[in-house]
Amino acid sequence: MTTAWSTGPSGTRLPDGFTVRLADDVHRSRDGRLLLGGSPPRLLRLGRRAAHLLARGEFTVSGPGTAELARRLLDAGVTNPRPAGVPVTGTTVVIPVRDRIDMLERLLTALRDDRQTADLPVVVVDDGSRDPLRLSAVARRLGARVLRHERSRGPAAARNTGLRGCVTRFVAFVDSDVVPLPGWLGPLLAQFQDPAVGLAAPRVVALRPPGRNWLARFDETCSPLDMGQEEGLVAPLSRLSYVPSTAIVVRREAVEGFAADMRVGEDVDLCLRMHAAGWRLRYVPTARVAHEHRTDVRRWMAQRACYGTSAAPLALRHPGQVPPLHAAPWSLAAAALLVDRRSAPLAVVLVAFAAARLARRMPDADAPARAATLLALGGVHGTVRQLVRAAMRHHWPISVVAALVSRRARRALVAAAVVDGLLDHRTSGSSLHPVAHVLVRRLDDLCYGAGLWWGAVRHRAVAPLLPRLARRPGARDR
Repeated sequence: MTTAWSTGPSGTRLPDGFTVRLADDVHRSRDGRLLLGGSPPRLLRLGRRAAHLLARGEFTVSGPGTAELARRLLDAGVTNPRPAGVPVTGTTVVIPVRDRIDMLERLLTALRDDRQTADLPVVVVDDGSRDPLRLSAVARRLGARVLRHERSRGPAAARNTGLRGCVTRFVAFVDSDVVPLPGWLGPLLAQFQDPAVGLAAPRVVALRPPGRNWLARFDETCSPLDMGQEEGLVAPLSRLSYVPSTAIVVRREAVEGFAADMRVGEDVDLCLRMHAAGWRLRYVPTARVAHEHRTDVRRWMAQRACYGTSAAPLALRHPGQVPPLHAAPWSLAAAALLVDRRSAPLAVVLVAFAAARLARRMPDADAPARAATLLALGGVHGTVRQLVRAAMRHHWPISVVAALVSRRARRALVAAAVVDGLLDHRTSGSSLHPVAHVLVRRLDDLCYGAGLWWGAVRHRAVAPLLPRLARRPGARDR
């Protein structure tokens, strides 16, 4: 079944008084007219007036001209919104649940104890629980309305049922194994002062402090539900390509429903469809909800594999939007040449050629040659990391076969698995011992990859295994 969607926002002009601020990872030339940032990175040239407006790192919309500039910078990902606070009203909380009565009671209690959400309407959708009377009694005691499916139809269908039962302008979907932290909803609703924003999502952190269990300590910093501490625009083929539906807030007019025929991956599908319709999606890590991660080994592995099975249907529904690897052809060629030490000089020549081309396109940079060289090296480094991750995660059955027939490939695979795991340990800030982190990271990859291949075989699709070549970036954007 294909889900119906709205045609997109009717207007995208930012209101006067709306403030945008330069993102922390954006680099500026000394005169302020050259910006490098966003995800994927892009080079922007500003006019003198625009550079003057951004001289202090932020500006406030005060007319059509500044509204258009702010919109372009937001859509490029080089600025982030700084909207004023808004009252927490006009929102219904929808909770899909099957069994998990104790978790539901914990969630409802947290909502009622939070001053912002204490009086909001709450709709609980019972997706075929075995004890509906007890679940209904708990929900009604805490002021929630209950809708019921006689048999389980999946979380997407349950959210759709809840959505149809809402009349408010905004709807907050919260899973039953979540505990929202106080004040979580206000920063998300503030994002909707931008009329083009259709969805806002908080950061999902671990509910319980890590114990002795390796899986719990791994998921504290590396959970697939945690999108990290950097805010940003959610868009395909970027650092934030989706946000999980564990907790999200949507503009009611922006979406008619989730893909009810998807038991997993419906959140990725939601983000891709909304983006295609023209809606903007924001990730707001200052708003936080806590999630009870799985720590049982069998359930943890099954969950990871289940996530992998969504890759095939997503790749078929959204061609080219969820590739295992996305890189420029020249950086792929350079990375491939680096594998053989005898070909390394050719890789150096290729990087130098790419750097020279970049330097010609940014003559107004403070140090064109140095900046271009760093960008070219950064491109190769990112591509190598993607290749290693794809070999460990998406294509590990092929990697294993190669390792069995080639001692050279075996050595390269082991070295890549260890080095990548250690780098991941350092960047993630994991509390695990480095060796334990590497082992759990590789187990995560094996489970996800097994699910991906199972889904690809079941759907008779190679699409989730195919890389995507990046197009030439638009460095002349103004």
